[in-house]
Amino acid sequence: MPCRAMENMRIHGMGDKAQMAHITAIKHFAGFLKRSPDTATPDDLRGYQLHMTDTEVTPPTFNVRIMALRFLFGTTCDREDLKRYMQFRTQPRRLPTVLSIEEVSEIIAAAPGPGLKYRAALSISYGAGLRASEVCSLKVSDIDSDRMLIHVDEGKGGKDRKVMLSPDLLDLLRDYWREAQPV
Repeated sequence: MPCRAMENMRIHGMGDKAQMAHITAIKHFAGFLKRSPDTATPDDLRGYQLHMTDTEVTPPTFNVRIMALRFLFGTTCDREDLKRYMQFRTQPRRLPTVLSIEEVSEIIAAAPGPGLKYRAALSISYGAGLRASEVCSLKVSDIDSDRMLIHVDEGKGGKDRKVMLSPDLLDLLRDYWREAQPV
């Protein structure tokens, strides 16, 4: 069954990290059951959810495990009926801490140097809201200075998107480009 589950994850286009999270969750459930997960009953699922609650598993981890089991039973084991025995947990949403302009400037100024490489990377991540992997995969052709946009190829979930490019960030990127060019 694990091979079939992995094949199904690939067929559904799951990324490597999502596949690993599903596999880990299924292994955790199998360890709780002490037998193959495809033999689970509604009482087993209830017991597992109580176990996770009693061991103070955080709601995000709880929900990742439930998503993995829903995928396993609904797609791989063809036991769609078991999905109704699995509940998600909610947690209050907290507002993120927002850094002041001074704090952001201090972080960017503390980037290791010499040179502009790390300052440019941090600035583009913060200024355009890009993830680290997106910053690392940027190409010169992704910068559209005429329309003041950055094209992000295959970001999270394999989706393309456009983000705004500020004039200050464009100036910094141009300075970095001039500095990084071989003579």
